[in-house]
Parts: sequence; structure tokens; C-alpha cells
Amino acid sequence: MAEQPLTLTPEQVKRYSRHIIMSDVGSKGQRALMGAKALIIGAGGLGSPSAIYLSLAGVGTVGIVDFDVVELSNLQRQILHHTADVGRPKVQSAVDNIKSYNPDVNVVVHETRLES
Repeated sequence: MAEQPLTLTPEQVKRYSRHIIMSDVGSKGQRALMGAKALIIGAGGLGSPSAIYLSLAGVGTVGIVDFDVVELSNLQRQILHHTADVGRPKVQSAVDNIKSYNPDVNVVVHETRLES
């Protein structure tokens, strides 16, 4: 796990206030989330909402693996991508849109196809 920040900025306290007020999370738990890393395989129907929720929760580093481009037919179920993203690599669309949700998240791009 990445190093946790020692303190939360006033903006982070406000952004994550609904986590912080929960006794099982608190400031310590939020700092742990901010130090956490997650890897999402595929920026499609399941990876899209996962990326959004992880970034909004404050997970510090989100990695995205995908090789495909955004197609118009993707937009009705792949909520991370927008009409302006059609034709762009999904990982690049993902970076831009995740950053629009939470600019503090570090997004690591892996533009490749995984095979077993």
C-alpha cells in the first residue's frame, strides 16, 4: 500500500466528510483509502462505474487496463465515457474523466490487452 498522508487538507475533509463521520472509517480510514491502490481490468461496463466509485471514495491510485477505443454503442452502459470520447482510447478517456471527478487521484494507464 502507498504511504498514507499524515493529515487531510480542509478541502479533503469536506470532500470526504460522509466517510469521516462514520465511526468505523473516520480520518484514519480515509487516509488509508488515500494511500490505497486499485487495478481495474477493463474500462467497460463494469470497470467504468468501479473507476468512478473508487476515485470518488478517495482511493489514491487507480490503475486501468484496456486496449479498446470508445464506441458510440458503449455509451449507454459505460458511464465513464462521454460522446466527446468516441474514437479515443478508453484508458485516455478514463484518465480525463476520473480526473474531472477527483483531481487528487493518481491514474495509472496500461493501454494493453491482457490474455490468459
